[in-house]
Amino acid sequence: MFSFAYPHILFFLLLVPAFCLLYVWSRYARKKNLKKFGKLQSLASLMPLVSPYKPPLKIAIQMIALTFLIIALARPWGGIKDQKTTKEGIEVVIAMDASNSMLASATDDPHGPDRMRTAKLILEKLINRLDNDRVGLLMYAGSAYTLIPVTNDYVSAKMFLNSIDPSQVADQGTNISAAIEMASSSFSEDKNIGKAIILITDAEELDDKDNVMGVAKSVAKGGVQIDVVGVGSVNPVPLTINGYPMIDDETGEPVKTSLNEDLAADIAKAGKGIYVNASNKDALNELDKQLDTLKKTALESSVYAQHDELFGVFAWIALFFIMLDIFVLDRKIGWLDKFTFFSKDSKK
Repeated sequence: MFSFAYPHILFFLLLVPAFCLLYVWSRYARKKNLKKFGKLQSLASLMPLVSPYKPPLKIAIQMIALTFLIIALARPWGGIKDQKTTKEGIEVVIAMDASNSMLASATDDPHGPDRMRTAKLILEKLINRLDNDRVGLLMYAGSAYTLIPVTNDYVSAKMFLNSIDPSQVADQGTNISAAIEMASSSFSEDKNIGKAIILITDAEELDDKDNVMGVAKSVAKGGVQIDVVGVGSVNPVPLTINGYPMIDDETGEPVKTSLNEDLAADIAKAGKGIYVNASNKDALNELDKQLDTLKKTALESSVYAQHDELFGVFAWIALFFIMLDIFVLDRKIGWLDKFTFFSKDSKK
């Protein structure tokens, strides 16, 4: 039983009877024109090399070649066989810091790329490397919010990632403990799957340091690894929002912000993970290697129908008849003139 990937191409098979009708009409017109010059039997002696059988043979070969070529282009499928596939991976939940300080420059240059954009770039590259793994996403500032649960829909994950904008978050702050707790509750209940939280932060304005360390240690004991990506410069830089510098209400001075690298590294240590600085060119590779240490397990097993591709069979048949047509000439074959297959006079 056949099926086709592009069945609409089979409509071109209507060209075959159309060409056949055109050929019959052309032969009729040719015979009619020849009769203007005399009887066909008399004219035949004037055209000794013209074969009455070769043209019909050639058009038949050409039409067969065209038929098989059209069928090949329609991509025929034969029988169906079941294929089973199993995907192994881990679960990763990304917790993105959406506090206002993430709008500051990621470098010592106050006009350099902001921390949020730097974090998004490195996370996009990380998601592209996850392959069969599941990924979830949440953002946090004064509170934590789930954007997408763990899924293998990387397109949606990157779309939600790029939608994060600290300037649109009203509840400001850096509540890392809430982010870790929400991230840990986002995983599946399967204890055999390796799990990791990737915390993106500049670790600034953190009031509950002791609580964060306790939460990180507790989550790590439950089998969840916490890796921290620090963004920003350790040197203070002015904080600007929408092009305007933020002013401290108490001092009247411009607000400056910096990466608290020591605190970020301590959180990673408590979570039995690693700390990397986003500005490090090897940060992504180090993070990728750390995730590879987690136990991979079967996340998905599926059975799907696999068709036998028959394109090549029909294509080769079409090529054979095309080559045959090249060697079949319109004129008579000389050495066959020695043989008489039909004769009006029979001798006894």
